Order: sequence, then C-alpha cells, then structure tokens
Amino acid sequence: MTTSAAEPAVGDIPARLYLAIGRLSRALRRSGAPGLGHGSISALSTLVHCGELRLGDLAGKEGVAAPTMSRIVASLVEAGYVGREPDPADRRAWLVNATEDGARIVSGVRSTRVQELGRRLDRLSAEDRDSLLAAIPVLEALLVD
Repeated sequence: MTTSAAEPAVGDIPARLYLAIGRLSRALRRSGAPGLGHGSISALSTLVHCGELRLGDLAGKEGVAAPTMSRIVASLVEAGYVGREPDPADRRAWLVNATEDGARIVSGVRSTRVQELGRRLDRLSAEDRDSLLAAIPVLEALLVD
C-alpha cells in the first residue's frame, strides 16, 4: 500500500504529532520564564493551582524524586516565590505554598506563553486556524487516560 505526501502512513502520525507537540512546547517554554527553569515553573504552577501541599505530594504530582523537589523548592523559597513551613500533623514533613509573588510569576509566564502562541497562530492561514480549532477537542480527548 502506498501513501501520498499529503496523506502520511498511519504509523507516521504518532511520531509526527509527538515531534510537533514537543517542539512547540519547548518553544513556548523558552518564552516568559526569566531565570526559572521548566521544573521550577511547573512546580510553582502546581502550587498556584492546587494550593498548599506537602513536599512529597508536590514531588508526586510533578513526577520527580523528593530530593529533586526539595532542591527546586529551596530555590523557589530563596527567590520568595514559595513559602515553606513544618506540617503541624507531622513535624518531619514540610508544607509548601506559592506566595503572591509566585502567583504573579505564574500568571505572567502563562500570559507571555499564550501571547506567543497567539502570534504563532496569527501567522497561519484562516483555513489552518479553523482546522486547528476543530482539532482542539480531539487533542483534549488524547489527555484522557
């Protein structure tokens, strides 16, 4: 069976989609995060969204080891973006939460990245934008486990 250049083989679709989404994600991550790496922005965003969490729970949500999250949180505490206090239920554990400055950083980064994505969308033809709009529910369906 042959396929034309306009119609990729079914096996190529996951690879092409993976590559395109990955590259777009990396390009957007490079905008709007002055001095903070992806792990720091991600952890801070989780705290803004979820509220106060135990350090271990934050590590679990982020999919990293506790020592890695401990280093990330320490740098965020030093920058004033995260507060940390002992867990009253277990003094060996820490509770962490985003500060107002941390919430502002997350909002600013999100805004900058959304604006950058908007600029990229503006470069597309109206037909391509319509196609992309129609694909959003399909992409969202891929997020369901």
